[in-house]
Amino acid sequence: MATTGAPTIAPTVEAVQTELAALEDPAMRAANEKRGDGHGVNLTKLRAVAKAVKTDPASKHQLARDLWNTGDSAARLVSLLICSPKRFSRDELDEMIRQAQAPKVHDWLVNYVVKKSAHLEDLRLAWTEDADQFVASAGWDLNSHQVYQRPEVLDLPGLLDIIEAQMKDAPKDLQWAMNNTLAAIGIENPDLRPRALAIGERLEVLKDYPTPPNCTSPFAPMWISEIVRRKETAAAR
Repeated sequence: MATTGAPTIAPTVEAVQTELAALEDPAMRAANEKRGDGHGVNLTKLRAVAKAVKTDPASKHQLARDLWNTGDSAARLVSLLICSPKRFSRDELDEMIRQAQAPKVHDWLVNYVVKKSAHLEDLRLAWTEDADQFVASAGWDLNSHQVYQRPEVLDLPGLLDIIEAQMKDAPKDLQWAMNNTLAAIGIENPDLRPRALAIGERLEVLKDYPTPPNCTSPFAPMWISEIVRRKETAAAR
């Protein structure tokens, strides 16, 4: 396969799992597990495994389903790279998001699959109201996506109402996703920017989040202001 010089690997669960096992790094697994991720494979090498699987789209998608059903995080990451997002039903995606407890699997499922699905909008509406914070956070990730891609389907002032009322006391993952939506609304909508900034200043969510030098703080007022500044600087050139 690609990681060892051979051009392909067999499109079977056993072959993929054998390759992943060969790439397992105990130190990486230990580091990932501290973040809640249950895999020990370098993601660049994992992507090479996915790229080396060669078969027709229908067979590859079935392999993706089979890899997902193993429950193994590394196998699930490969499955998300080789699947055909539009082949999943709405109910399949809903079941998968409830199974995706590992942060990296959750992130790739939302960004690589659900955002490319015909069911995006239906799932956004359903998940945002879900009682499970991890499912709800996926809904808010989709809210943020639609702020940039299809703002006409959103009630932006209504989203700000919810953020203002609920973000401060929301569980960590849901709070983070809601904060992303707050920042997106402030960045993309000059008319709503003062309110978004005011909400961020009042709630102070992630205000003290440790941010490396030369990185943008996730604190919404700082994030909004910095991205708007960059856009204005670029437009003035």
